[in-house]
Amino acid sequence: MLQFKYSEFPILETERLLLRRMVSTDAETMFDLRNREEVMQFIARPRPKSIDEANEMIHKINESIDNKELIHWAISEKENPNKLIGTIGFYRTQFENYRSEIGYLLDSDFWRRGYMYEAVMTAVDFGFTSLGFHSMEGCIDPGNTGSRAVLLKAGFRKEALYKENYHFEGKFLDSEVYGLLKSEYLEQMNKRK
Repeated sequence: MLQFKYSEFPILETERLLLRRMVSTDAETMFDLRNREEVMQFIARPRPKSIDEANEMIHKINESIDNKELIHWAISEKENPNKLIGTIGFYRTQFENYRSEIGYLLDSDFWRRGYMYEAVMTAVDFGFTSLGFHSMEGCIDPGNTGSRAVLLKAGFRKEALYKENYHFEGKFLDSEVYGLLKSEYLEQMNKRK
């Protein structure tokens, strides 16, 4: 069975971004992002009601990281590493199946710059080469064309459309699932060389 084996929190870098551990000073920005309609319009998750609640969310995430139950990064620009502009991580990991779900969000002020694709590719590489995943999935709202485009560009393919499989705030919602196998990822990387 898969186990996360990093001894220290893995800080990842891209050409323009730093994927780092979330800290309590990110709580105010996290509160803002998780309550901004354009950021959350396709993310059916509870929104923090206060900065303290956002800070508690960060604490719980870090506790789960320490327990090796998930991995979650704050996304910052390298030139401003203390300013949170988004998050990315692996959730709902099926350790027995070597599979995890990638999830992410990005401050709308930073959309259409290729940042999320850059972060996704870095996280995907880490998931396959360092964490030992055999496959991963991205689950999105069918209306989220931006997220679909990121997943497709990253090599994911559509695996399923589930009708009304998710209940949130009194409504049944649809989900699209996109998947990527490690073998497919490695094949893509070889073609890009």
